[in-house]
Amino acid sequence: MRIGIFTETYTPYISGLVTSEVMLKNALEKQGHEVYVVTANLESFKYEYNEKERVLKVPGVPTGIYDSRLTSIYPVRAVNKIKSWHLDVIHSQTEFAIGTFARLFAKQFNIPLVHTYHTMYEDYIYYITKGYFDKSSKKLVEYLTKFYCATTATELIVPTNKIYKLFKEKYKFEKNINIIPTGIEVERFYKENIKEEELEELRKTLRINKKDFVILFVGRLAEEKNIEFLINSQKKLHGKYKNIKLILVGDGPDKEKYEDMVQKLDLEDNVIFTGKTAWGDMPYYYHVANVFATASKTETQGLTIIEAMASNVVPVCMRDEAFQSMVTEDLDGLFFETQEEYEKIIMHLYENKSELERYDRQARIQAETYSSKYYGERVLEVYNRAIREKQEENRYGIISKIVKTIKERLDK
Repeated sequence: MRIGIFTETYTPYISGLVTSEVMLKNALEKQGHEVYVVTANLESFKYEYNEKERVLKVPGVPTGIYDSRLTSIYPVRAVNKIKSWHLDVIHSQTEFAIGTFARLFAKQFNIPLVHTYHTMYEDYIYYITKGYFDKSSKKLVEYLTKFYCATTATELIVPTNKIYKLFKEKYKFEKNINIIPTGIEVERFYKENIKEEELEELRKTLRINKKDFVILFVGRLAEEKNIEFLINSQKKLHGKYKNIKLILVGDGPDKEKYEDMVQKLDLEDNVIFTGKTAWGDMPYYYHVANVFATASKTETQGLTIIEAMASNVVPVCMRDEAFQSMVTEDLDGLFFETQEEYEKIIMHLYENKSELERYDRQARIQAETYSSKYYGERVLEVYNRAIREKQEENRYGIISKIVKTIKERLDK
C-alpha cells in the first residue's frame, strides 16, 4: 500500500505528535508499505524532497507561534510530485494549512482520507481570547472541527475516549470514530537498552547523583501545561527533603517566566531546566528519574506518560480522562487533584522505596501494550476500511448518476 502522511510538523522538530508520526511511518514500513510524508519546511523557504526518506517539505512563512510555519493550502509545485506517488490513502495529522491541502488533494484525485484528531482546541481558546468571546470562539472551533472531520474525512481516528465523547456527545458526530491510542517504540526506553556510562554522564551534566529523588516533566514550557503547579509544590517538597529535585525537559514561550519563578522561590539548585533535548537522548532523561509528574489538563493522550512507563518510571498525573485511559490508579500510577494530594504522593513514594519499585514494574508491563507494531496494525485496518468505503462510494455514485440521467430523459 502507498500511504501519504500530511502533517504540519516533522523531524527534526521534537514533539509528541512528531514522535507518533515517525513511529507510525516506521511501523508501516516494517510491514512492507511505502510511506510518504508531506510537511512544512521549518528550516528554510525551499521545496525539499528526500528521496530516501520519502519526505517532501513545503515552504511556509513563520507564524510566530513556537517554530510553526504557515504554508499555502494548495502548493502547486508539490502536486505533481505527490501525484507521482500514486497514493492509495492519505492520512492527515493536522487541521491547518497542510491538512487543508490533504483534503483538497484527496478530493481532486479521489483518494480516501483518514484523519487523526490530536488536539482539544477548546481547551486552548482561553489563551487566545483571554476570556473574551469565549462562547462564540468555542462555537467556531466546533463548526470548523465538524466541517473538517465530518465533511472531508472518510474515517476518523482519535487517541482516547475523552475525544471520542467530545465528538459523539457534544458534536453529534455520525461517521465512524476509531479509538486508537497512539503507540511508541517502547523498546527504545527499556532499561536493558540504556548504556550505564552515558547515564552517568547525563547525571554529571545535570548535577544530580543516585541519592537524589528526581521528579521529571517532559513537554512544552507553556501555560497550558500547568508547570507553575509543579514548581510551587517543589518549595514544600524541598523544605522537607533537600534531595528531591525537579527536572523540566523542553522549551517553550514561558521558560523565562518559570526560571524567574524558580529564582524568586530560591530553588535554583533543585529545579533544573534542560532546554531542548535531542530525540535520541530522551530515554536517558527518563532513566535518571524516580517519578514522572504532570499537572496538565489539556492533553488528548500524553505520549510522555507511555515513555515514562516503558522506562520503569511511575507516572503521577493530574486526574484527567486523557491520562486515566492509560494509567490504572494504584497499580501502575497515581492521580491527584490538589497541590496537597500531589505533595503527599511524592513524599509517600520518597519514603517507601519498595512501593515505588512495585509501581515501576507494573508501569513497564502496561507500557508494552502501546507498542508501535500493534498501533501500526490497527491504523492499517482503518486505511483498508477507508479504501473499501471510497470504492463503494464511487460505485454507487456512478449508479446514482446513471439513474438520474435516465430519469431526466424520461421526464423529457
